[in-house]
Amino acid sequence: MSRHALRVFNNHKLLTLSLSQTRQTHAQILRTGLFLHTHFTTKLISLYANHLRFVEAQNLLKSIQNPDVFSFSTLIHAYSKLSYFTEAILTFTHMISFKLLPDSRLIPSVVKCCSGLHSLRFGKQVHGFCVSSGLCLDSFVQSSLVHLYVKCGKLYYAHQVFDEMSELDVVSCSALVSGYARDGCVEEAKMVFRRMVELGIEPNLVSWNGMVAGFSQSGRCLEAVMVFRDMCLSGCKADGTTVSSVLPAVGVLEDCFVGVQIHGYAIKQGLGSDKCVVSALIDMYGKCSSTMEMSRVFDEMPERDVGACNALVSGFARNGLTDDALKAFNMLRSQDLELNVVSWTSIIACCSQHGKDIEALDLFREMQLSGVKPNSVTIPCLLPACGNIAALMHGKAAHGFSLRTGISDNVYVGSALIDMYANCGRIHLARNIFERMPVRNVVCWNAIMGGYAMHGNGNEVIEIFHLMEKSDQKPDFITFTSLLSACSHSGFTEQGEQFFNKMSKDYGISPRIEHYACLVTLLGRAGKLNEAFNTVKNMPFEPDACVWGALLSSCRVHNNLELAELAANKLFELEPNNPGNYVLLSNVYANKGLWKQVDRVRDLMKSMGMKKNPGCSWISIKNKVHMLLAGDTSHPQLVEILEKIDNLSTEMKKLGCLPVTSFVLQDVEDQEKEHILCGHSEKLAVVLGLLNTPRGSTLQVIKNLRICGDCHDFIKFVAKLEQREIFVRDTNRFHHFKDGSCSCGDYW
Repeated sequence: MSRHALRVFNNHKLLTLSLSQTRQTHAQILRTGLFLHTHFTTKLISLYANHLRFVEAQNLLKSIQNPDVFSFSTLIHAYSKLSYFTEAILTFTHMISFKLLPDSRLIPSVVKCCSGLHSLRFGKQVHGFCVSSGLCLDSFVQSSLVHLYVKCGKLYYAHQVFDEMSELDVVSCSALVSGYARDGCVEEAKMVFRRMVELGIEPNLVSWNGMVAGFSQSGRCLEAVMVFRDMCLSGCKADGTTVSSVLPAVGVLEDCFVGVQIHGYAIKQGLGSDKCVVSALIDMYGKCSSTMEMSRVFDEMPERDVGACNALVSGFARNGLTDDALKAFNMLRSQDLELNVVSWTSIIACCSQHGKDIEALDLFREMQLSGVKPNSVTIPCLLPACGNIAALMHGKAAHGFSLRTGISDNVYVGSALIDMYANCGRIHLARNIFERMPVRNVVCWNAIMGGYAMHGNGNEVIEIFHLMEKSDQKPDFITFTSLLSACSHSGFTEQGEQFFNKMSKDYGISPRIEHYACLVTLLGRAGKLNEAFNTVKNMPFEPDACVWGALLSSCRVHNNLELAELAANKLFELEPNNPGNYVLLSNVYANKGLWKQVDRVRDLMKSMGMKKNPGCSWISIKNKVHMLLAGDTSHPQLVEILEKIDNLSTEMKKLGCLPVTSFVLQDVEDQEKEHILCGHSEKLAVVLGLLNTPRGSTLQVIKNLRICGDCHDFIKFVAKLEQREIFVRDTNRFHHFKDGSCSCGDYW
């Protein structure tokens, strides 16, 4: 070996060589025969690793006849540093196969890789080796093991290692404190924190941040705020991470006063322009319903980023300000800001949740055109919009997308698909999705049970509930809501009462207000109005509008004036501005022929500036959704529709099926009542479908109110005469009309 070669390869500047120079050096090694010397080859491996040329580095390692620990550790350290965790562990395994034992400097890098991969199994094997070799006494090894177990969520093991540490440091203490806080273990986190102080280890910013962020993420929001306060009192100055971690907790607590104080503190600390802090402030104000302050923070941003934009849109959506959310979203798009999947998903969810279903579908289409790929969160946000307006083709397209992208097995995507198909009247497709799901959680079971309940298939709901019990899946309060609802739709009064009792007796689930509302509906629809009223009186908490509304609706069905007035007066106190309650009472009066009382209620509504919600129905024809209002004269095919209705009504009369004029709650002549019935929105929608679809094809209509008895009879007749299957979903349930009968058995 020449002296020149030795000088070159021992030069401390060797690691600064460019890739080209590294390859030249590699060539010189080959020419001079230095590749036989492990020392020089190891240095060359390090050079290639620094340039991310790991293939060359691995090939060099394989070429060494007698590699030593340093040959492998050089590459493992490089892999670990650059987060190539799998490759590092494979290289470590290769090293062990040469019966080379790692040292205390290499183990922390290997353990770090196990942490990065959340590989508890391999991490335990490394830990076992450390115990047998004595390396577990090294403080750096112990610290890395604490981090491993914390990251893998095994805090018991982390604490065991922690207790065995001969020399505690702030890094290990902070890791364990953060782990306990993330798991919501308040006392344990505070105990470790106190131990730090007792041992003279001063908590640093990382320690405090671990506590604040951990408690916030685990839902221990009050603890997160209190730790932030203690941190400030201790004299430790918060940074952007601290503030952006505590603000979500303040938002959950909806404590705007504390939020304003933290906002002021952030400004004093010079964090007012920190993007993460600003986004967290916008999110916090949105959760606290302070939308004006939220908008002000956004408007004062020196430089807008996508995180803040997403928080703004979500804030408007959370407060039901859908138009403001859409306006903000469109404004941001016009500014050429690069919106991401979270941005699009937030606005789609906002529209889907607040009745702007067509807008949600349009946004989903625009999202794809803009090149943003939807994910497993976007699809469950979109599918309710498809279900709400029975946009089956759009729902099927979203289903196809989920299949192509491999997210259809996600339990939340699957649950949303079940819900969508059920809402679109295709309960058999919903069941197919359910049966094919590889993994099911309680959300999936509730989705299929809710679907069958909506379709009035009480027997199927009960059957699925028993399957759920056999599968060892524990039901929750939503499960029993579906069960009670299904029993109500199917007239299973006794079974419904049994399930109500089973909920608390067998599963320890205390009945909630919605369960009592279902029970009142169950009894009331069966004509047991006195029992329903006794249920209301004996509830363990104050009945809300849902409960009194259930009683009033039952009184409307059975024409019980006395109880109807009592329930209505309670509703007028609870919901003074809800026109539906006034209309229900007015309908009871009209059924009794008490027209003066009808006029009194309507005058009261008028004086309060309230209007009756008009009947509205939707039908999808050739991928276009048509909306028809009761008495609407604007539809271009209205003349054809009314002519067809008149012809069908004539055919009905010939067969002895007369219009049920009692459903016209106005004091007019019978002929005028017949004319009014012709303008009901569900009739208009069904006949529009007859005029624009091939004979024999299925029709599906969505109505915003309860279907009336006359329309119900009319659609049964049309289904038989026109040989059609017709699905109508009203506010209560699905009606499946076929061969002159309805799936509800005329019980709805």
